[in-house]
Amino acid sequence: MENTIGALNLEALRKNYEADSKNTLVRHSLSRNPVSSVVYESGSVIPLSNNFSISVKTSSVCNQKASGRCWIFAGLNVLREVVAKKLGISRFEFSQNYISLYDKIEKANFALESFITLADKDHDDRVVAHLLTDPVGDGGQWDMFVNLVNKYGLMPKDAFPETYQSNNTRETDILVNREIRHFAYLAHKLYEEGKTGEIRPLKNRTMQRFYNLYLNSFGVPPTTFDFQYEDKDGKYQIERGMTAKSFFEKYIGDEINQYQSLINSPTKDKPFMKNFTIAFLGNVIEGKEINHLNLPMERIKELIIAQLEAGEPVWFGSDVGFYRDRDSFAWDDNAFDYVSSFGFDAEFEKDGMLDYKSSAMNHAMVITGVDIVDGKPTKWKIENSWGGENGLSGYYIMSDTWFSKFVYQAVIFNKYLSEEEKQAASEKPTILSPWDPMGTLAD
Repeated sequence: MENTIGALNLEALRKNYEADSKNTLVRHSLSRNPVSSVVYESGSVIPLSNNFSISVKTSSVCNQKASGRCWIFAGLNVLREVVAKKLGISRFEFSQNYISLYDKIEKANFALESFITLADKDHDDRVVAHLLTDPVGDGGQWDMFVNLVNKYGLMPKDAFPETYQSNNTRETDILVNREIRHFAYLAHKLYEEGKTGEIRPLKNRTMQRFYNLYLNSFGVPPTTFDFQYEDKDGKYQIERGMTAKSFFEKYIGDEINQYQSLINSPTKDKPFMKNFTIAFLGNVIEGKEINHLNLPMERIKELIIAQLEAGEPVWFGSDVGFYRDRDSFAWDDNAFDYVSSFGFDAEFEKDGMLDYKSSAMNHAMVITGVDIVDGKPTKWKIENSWGGENGLSGYYIMSDTWFSKFVYQAVIFNKYLSEEEKQAASEKPTILSPWDPMGTLAD
């Protein structure tokens, strides 16, 4: 049988292994070290010095801790620079917990409504099976962030600080997802029994339990708060009796709606200059749908640079599973040599990595700088949300080649887009399957 291990001849495989003396060295190295440490190429950091021709000054780095809220942190880190610039202050932080709380509540509602829509489908229907995998997680995308801010507003971190549960979301996620799967089962059962009128009351009771759990875990947000800060002259200032909505409208307002999500997905099913959305992906049901305009990477880089030149940081999403070292400040696609040690080429063409689930966006951060040599970017400065003890006080440097291969999304002010790009982004989007790689969530 040609398809069995025996047909490959284990003895021949063993002899080939022993004939290569490199395997002995690699085996000894791996016995007491992680694979990534053994294949690390230290020379990869040499061209990635911490100097940039364009650099946006930003506030201190935040820490999402043991939660998958990078997309919220990155979004708030972009918006806080708007507030800091308006007030002339150097230090400011929004309440990530406030947005996270309502994201969880909205996601739970979105999931329950999705399963009501799909109540006539069996559990092994592909859409149902996909949604059951992780009904309510921590991750998200830019337009989901925009929907939350528009609906609930914003408040300073001092007004609604973190709790243990907001920093450590695993247990509440498990509880909620178990209950959502139970709801999906009961909704389908009620549909089969012809008792569809009982589904929505069941949903309402379930939502009350979720609401109780989330407020017990994340805290009860204040209805009003005082905004205190020191202005650019060091003088104490206070604005009393603000609400999350009034704070948002005063300091951010419609500016949040002036951004466009751009993706780089060079796959056959996604032509450039076309926009896309994803079925059954979102949080705020009545909010705007996710909208991605697909552009070539070189054009996305041009737009990012234009925004950085104006002193405005850029929210972006990438795959940080490849060639990134959490302990080092430098991320480069030559940092880990899997080929010489194992013969494995972990990367291949970008469209193939997307189509065959080898890579997808999984983490959101903020671009704050770029180094341009002879008119071309060579490296990028990144503000992360893993705390100041990592990287260069929380910042990282990405080589341009890493950037080209593993960055999938960037959010740009509409004012920097061409008229043709604006028109393309306004057209009715193509709806992608729920499992499309452009529907993955940053966490």
